Amino acid sequence: MITRITGILNRVLDEEVRLQVGPLEYQVLVPEFLRRSVQTRVGQELAFYTLHYFDGDPSRGKMSPRLVGFVHESDLDFFELFCTVDGVGPRKALKALARPIKEVADAIQRQDSKYLTSLPGIGAATAEKIIATLKRKVTRYALAPSKSDDASKSSEGPTEVCTVTGDVLEEAYQALLALGHSPLEARARLDRVLSSGQSFASAEEVLRSIYNK
Repeated sequence: MITRITGILNRVLDEEVRLQVGPLEYQVLVPEFLRRSVQTRVGQELAFYTLHYFDGDPSRGKMSPRLVGFVHESDLDFFELFCTVDGVGPRKALKALARPIKEVADAIQRQDSKYLTSLPGIGAATAEKIIATLKRKVTRYALAPSKSDDASKSSEGPTEVCTVTGDVLEEAYQALLALGHSPLEARARLDRVLSSGQSFASAEEVLRSIYNK
């Protein structure tokens, strides 16, 4: 089983990243909150804590190996815990985790089903199952200190200045959703403005750049 993988970030796609490890390129599935965090790291060395599972229909003999990755080991731990909820498998969990783990864990601990239903693919019934199953198991994730975006860099790799932090990206993304953009359109707008290589100190600067183009 592959439990950790380190390589050069080649590409960041909608639901996955491509990591170059020697002559091989690996597909690593990542949730949306992490995709936004690492999308400015292309060309840098990153390490992911991983979970290896098989996806498909075993009754038809069609099973494909998948690799799920997180920059922080505690986030992977939460993901595995989240998958223990009845009806929530790896694919559904990946889609649902559009917000940072700490926020999701805090909502579960507060039994905030309204917040949970705002996550992609989580309906009212599933939200209640999540709360019932995990409300007494997520305290350490909800109370964990906020993680610095710099932690997504490999400790062995060179230190480089990032053009925008994960917190700023997250704020800008949520602002675009509040303005009526779909998640796909919001991601596309952020990707376009970030490809310019500019530095942004705040979400307001990101939005100004998007709408001035």
